[in-house]
Amino acid sequence: MKKLLIASLLTITASAWAQQTTVKVEDAWVRGTVAMQKATGAFMRLTPSANARLVAASSPVAGVVEIHEMSMENDVMKMRQIPGLDLAADRTTELKPGGFHIMLMGLSGQVKGGDTVPLTLTFEDANKKTFTVDVQAPVTALGGNAAKPNAHGMKHMQ
Repeated sequence: MKKLLIASLLTITASAWAQQTTVKVEDAWVRGTVAMQKATGAFMRLTPSANARLVAASSPVAGVVEIHEMSMENDVMKMRQIPGLDLAADRTTELKPGGFHIMLMGLSGQVKGGDTVPLTLTFEDANKKTFTVDVQAPVTALGGNAAKPNAHGMKHMQ
């Protein structure tokens, strides 16, 4: 009987581990700033293994980090903070200029091409369990191609 109980517990534990949600983070980058500029954006592609939600982000280079979206309203581009971003299983969501992005505000200093910005992304799975993914995002220099990351596109997985 003990062997059956132990085998059952091991099966349940293995099943729980197999179902852990992960999020693949690809091509993360941060837009460079000029001296005294106090805000910038971080961009990337997120692909979760199961439905998930990006609920927060943080970085030691910024006093405030928020999830934002940009939208057009009456021919005016507006940016606003959102409480989270739903991510569909196995579908890539792109955080990009002019759309969803991570806003870094209260920067501790200028971020320049060649720098790397550490970010911690906090996600919530379908069971409301939170988990984090650490990202090292290269900075794209001002005047560089802001539509895509530099040649060193970063890929990170949890």
